[in-house]
This record gives sequence, structure tokens and C-alpha cells, in this order.
Amino acid sequence: MNVLKLLLLPPTLNVLLVVLGLALSPRRLLGALLVMLGLLGLLLLATPMASHALRQGLEPYATPAPAQVARAEAIVILGGGRDYVSPEFGWGDAPANATWRRLAYGTYLHRRTELPILVSGGRVHGEETAEASLMAAALRDVFDVKVRWLEGESRSTAENARFSAEMLRADGIDSVALVSQAWHLPRAVAEFEAAGLAVVPAPTEFTSPPPEGLEAWLPRAYHLNQSTRALNEWLGRAFMSLRSLLP
Repeated sequence: MNVLKLLLLPPTLNVLLVVLGLALSPRRLLGALLVMLGLLGLLLLATPMASHALRQGLEPYATPAPAQVARAEAIVILGGGRDYVSPEFGWGDAPANATWRRLAYGTYLHRRTELPILVSGGRVHGEETAEASLMAAALRDVFDVKVRWLEGESRSTAENARFSAEMLRADGIDSVALVSQAWHLPRAVAEFEAAGLAVVPAPTEFTSPPPEGLEAWLPRAYHLNQSTRALNEWLGRAFMSLRSLLP
């Protein structure tokens, strides 16, 4: 799966198109078209307009009302990656920026509701420390919040859901407020509901609208990263749909 994503997502996909086009010779129509598709596609994906369009289609959930969150019995915060060998906190690795955003919003909901928190994230690449342990340390040392459940074995959103549901049901909990980025939540909600939990979506970090005028079409590395994240999520949805069709 990781190799397939590498090949199907920018910038690797664009480089492959250019290389294939050059191999077919730019003097041939097909080769020239592939080179143009690779280069122009890369530039387009790096524009604020394209990254906003790709992410906006992934964000159907609004911020939950207090009454909706009150129906949940726990808050689940999903891991969103790590930064390796980060010296500033003394934990070794540290949560990545996407994870910090989730932790901040999960803390906000916790302080409004006093619901207990589960953090979920394992060792995707065999790291020494589970991502959930880093998240628990951040909640404890930075936000002064205690974690009740720590799920440190999962390596994907599907495993986040399955392993978290097992821990929560063991304590008689069937409904959760699920915290993740707005673009990631639709797939995460589907996985958690498939695992047997009732879910209140709690999205954070919504896409910002593009600037007006010409600036909306000026390529930037930041927007290429955002477009790649969105395409990765669309690809994940496609695999989830395909999986549901298989016996």
C-alpha cells in the first residue's frame, strides 16, 4: 500500500510522467503530452485554488454543537504523525503539527465536557515509542490533561478504529467524539462506525479559502503539500470503497 501511494501521488507521479514522456521522445505527440501533463499537473496542484478545491470536498462535517458532544461518552484523538528526534520536549520523538492541532481541539472539548480521553496511534515504521505515548505525554506536560486509555498498536485508520473500539467496549462505552482533521474525518468516522461505535465527528483544521485574484493561482510548496495530503485521502477512500466490495 505504501509503495502504491508513493507511485500514485505527487511529486513521484509527476516525475514518472515526465520520465515516461522523455523516454517516448518529446518529438512524439504522446511523449510531449505526458511531459506537459507531469509538469503542468505539478504546478496546478501547488496553487491555493487547487489545494482548496481538493480539501474542501473532503470536509462535510461542521463543528459539533455542545449538545452533540454531550451525547458522547468519551473523546478519541487520532494520531496524525510524529517528528523524529525532536529535542525541545525531551521525549525523543514528538507529535507532528497535525497531531498537535488534534490534541489542542481534544483538550478544548475535554474541558467543556469533562469526558475521558483515548489517544490512538502506534509504531507505523517500528519506532521505539508508540505515537499514542507521545500524545499522552503532550497532553500531560503541555495541556495538563490526563489520558484514560492509550491505544498504541494501530498503524492505520482502520486499526485505530478496531483497537480503540475493543478498549472502549471493555469499559462499556459505545459512543465517542472523534477528533481529527476535517479532511480525514469522513474516512475515520466510517471506520469507527464499522467497528461498532456511535460517532460524533469533531473536525479541526478546516481548509482556508484561497486568496482573491491572481494570487490564487501562484504555485507554492505549501499548497503542493496540502494537495498531496488531500489526494492521499481521496486514494484512501477509494481503497476503502474497493474493500467494501470484496467478499
